[in-house]
Amino acid sequence: MIKKLTATALLIGGLTAGAAQAEKWHMPTPYGDANLPTQIAHEFAKEVKEATGGELDITVHSGASLVKHPEIPRAVKTGQVQLGEIFIGIMGNTHPVFKHDNIPFLATNFDDAKKLWEAAKPQVEKQLDREGMTLLYTVAWPAQSLYTKAPVNTLADLQGLKMRAYSPSTSRLADLMNTTPTTVQVPEIPQAFSTGIIDAMITSPSTGVNGQAWDYLSHYTDVKAWIPKNVVVVNKRAFRRLDKDAQQAILDAAARAEAKGWEGVRKKAAEDTQTLADNGIVVSEPSAELMAEMQKIGDTMIEEWKQEAPEEVSAILEQYQQ
Repeated sequence: MIKKLTATALLIGGLTAGAAQAEKWHMPTPYGDANLPTQIAHEFAKEVKEATGGELDITVHSGASLVKHPEIPRAVKTGQVQLGEIFIGIMGNTHPVFKHDNIPFLATNFDDAKKLWEAAKPQVEKQLDREGMTLLYTVAWPAQSLYTKAPVNTLADLQGLKMRAYSPSTSRLADLMNTTPTTVQVPEIPQAFSTGIIDAMITSPSTGVNGQAWDYLSHYTDVKAWIPKNVVVVNKRAFRRLDKDAQQAILDAAARAEAKGWEGVRKKAAEDTQTLADNGIVVSEPSAELMAEMQKIGDTMIEEWKQEAPEEVSAILEQYQQ
């Protein structure tokens, strides 16, 4: 739900500013200020303001403080806000192309993840355009790994547990792991563990560090299942209303943001994994049996994904596998 903001501040119809008045844009993001994607969002907004001489002023509303994460795509699409940051996978119900980086073991290192993104980008841009949005930039997360309250050597150790889900693909993954998918957004993770709403999750070391996972669980099995991304999108009509100089300022800042994100995430992944260990979480490599079981699930999900949108998914996979 969108919290109270004046209609003139949010609605695209009220974006025409006076010559001496800065145009105010609002950018909701789903994660807190300690996260790399949010830090980059703040830098992006600052660069746009400086490049436009203050004529375009973007306010970043972090931690889902303005719009709850699942509602951000609709808020940007309908023009309630001008731009926003979204975890790509949560749009998987909109179109299967958005599931490309939530498929386990399709791309498990940063080089492969970047290659997969370049393969998927044309299809993602096409779908966003149909929905009235324009792609600005992406920021990758560290690889997603398994957090639990006890050691895990095989999938049998997880059977019957309540597994956090945050996208259509992670819900399906939980099903295939014989766990119960339970939707929990990032700000709610500590309370969900503490109250027994969830027992396990697959997420990045950064999410674990920022949520102080050592307070409510004890084991991190570094399966490196996939490398997801956040995407920053702008309402197409709002962008087109800007003059060419302002548009270029946004695109230039977006290009720098994407470069910083792909560079910074590599360092962040190593640092945050070490922080988990430093705070008492047992960080371990997965057993061969667990990896074989997880890989089999990944193969199943790839085949299911192909069936959802054969033309688009085949185009992504063919380009990626070249």
